[in-house]
Amino acid sequence: MGGLRVTGGRYRGRVVEVPRGPYEIRPAMDRMRESLFSILGDLSGRSFLDLFSGSGIVALEAASRGASPVACVERDRAKLSTLIRNVSIADERIDCHCMPVERFIKRGGRSWSLVFCDPPFPYEFKAAMVADIAAAGLVEPGGLLMVHYPSENAMPGSAGDLAMEDEREYGRSIVRFYRRADGADGQARAD
Repeated sequence: MGGLRVTGGRYRGRVVEVPRGPYEIRPAMDRMRESLFSILGDLSGRSFLDLFSGSGIVALEAASRGASPVACVERDRAKLSTLIRNVSIADERIDCHCMPVERFIKRGGRSWSLVFCDPPFPYEFKAAMVADIAAAGLVEPGGLLMVHYPSENAMPGSAGDLAMEDEREYGRSIVRFYRRADGADGQARAD
């Protein structure tokens, strides 16, 4: 069983275990993760939610760059022990929720500065999930939702108060960035 390497920040170079499971953990994500976190920059003072966490590598990348609090959501109980072991390398606590992402979204509860959503490529409800995330207020005003998906899937340009701001291609996959209006004047905040 191979591992994934944290690409930057204070945990740079640390290797985490790849959990076994029905869906492939895509190794090409190294380049995507490095690019994504280069775009986001220093995350100090920003909260981060990792949906469909798998190994927890994305949550670790966020914590490595200063995000706090950081949380993971993964429904596959078989991956949970690996996920918990992996995120335990962080100095700060990374909360792990073992439940379907759909239930976590519906429960709402709090808003996050940054939400990363990486459903398995065969998952059929990616577009609906963007609308559900918007409706639940999971992204704080001025915050970002990032969705990783295969290029053959169609994704909405906007949903509720989330509007597409950018998208980046990585081989046959895309990361689409949605910004939530900041609430003050209905306009998305520019970084």
